[in-house]
Amino acid sequence: MWFIGAVLVFLALDLGVFHRTPHAVGFGEALMWTTIWFSMSMAFAFWIAPAMVGEQWTGDHTKLFITGYVVELSLSMDNVFVIALIFSFFRVPAEFQHRVLFWGILGALVMRAAMILLGASLIHQFHWILYLFGAFLLITGIKMLFAGDEEVEPEKNIAIRLARKFYPVSTEFEGQKFFTELNGRRALTPLALCLIMVETTDLIFAVDSIPAIFGITTEAFIVFTSNVFAILGLRSLYFVLVGLLRHFCYLKYGLALVLVFIGFKMLIVLWEGRPAWLDFGQNHDLVLIIVGAILGLSIVVSLLASKKEPKETGTNADEN
Repeated sequence: MWFIGAVLVFLALDLGVFHRTPHAVGFGEALMWTTIWFSMSMAFAFWIAPAMVGEQWTGDHTKLFITGYVVELSLSMDNVFVIALIFSFFRVPAEFQHRVLFWGILGALVMRAAMILLGASLIHQFHWILYLFGAFLLITGIKMLFAGDEEVEPEKNIAIRLARKFYPVSTEFEGQKFFTELNGRRALTPLALCLIMVETTDLIFAVDSIPAIFGITTEAFIVFTSNVFAILGLRSLYFVLVGLLRHFCYLKYGLALVLVFIGFKMLIVLWEGRPAWLDFGQNHDLVLIIVGAILGLSIVVSLLASKKEPKETGTNADEN
């Protein structure tokens, strides 16, 4: 319980002290907070969690936490792309974006906690659900490999349609407010619709990411804490990456391959006559290396491709 209390204290300090006055979060500030959250995550894995759990926390638990954290944070990076599209669609001023992310991530923590508890309970009672998770991840990863670019379509969002049904919506922002008065009635601001869109988007992403981390470990404590640290770091990570999104054109394919790999790892145990070299699921070092290699390669390829673009554009311009 004290872990949840500490998280709530940090969130209160974030909104009530460090971001009490609305301002656009710059790259330097975002990078500083990203470093802080990453350092706190590693401190938790190597020192805080062992102190909390005691001798039951082994080196394998540390590796599982780091692997789960890397997978969740990486999948959250895909969420960054969609959030950027949402902010652009609703034309949210830069100084209000942090507030939307704060409340969006607070809601994401509650939703994911509920999903993790439900998933852990189902796995405990029906172990075969892990195989369904594996098949789901395998299919999702393959679909992601061939999917087109993400689009923001609020008119197709059920939550936004329900909100519009019960509340009128103003056309102008009212500072950081989510609610305002319109013709004597309580009304939603465009910032509220943006928040609803962010929340529902995270719910969709959680449907992929929660089964993915259960593919790493079924220990609810590791699943929950690695999720929490990944989500807490997402706000600052967004402001770090938002200006660099065009440089990560192949990251989506790397994330898709990670889902395929984890899904395959979960399903391979069903093959009774599998070769010995396929029994890598319990080799936590190897799993972490493979996940890191896939993501690292996709980032390197993306950066190399983005460096070539200006040269190609310049060449075409010269020819014309």
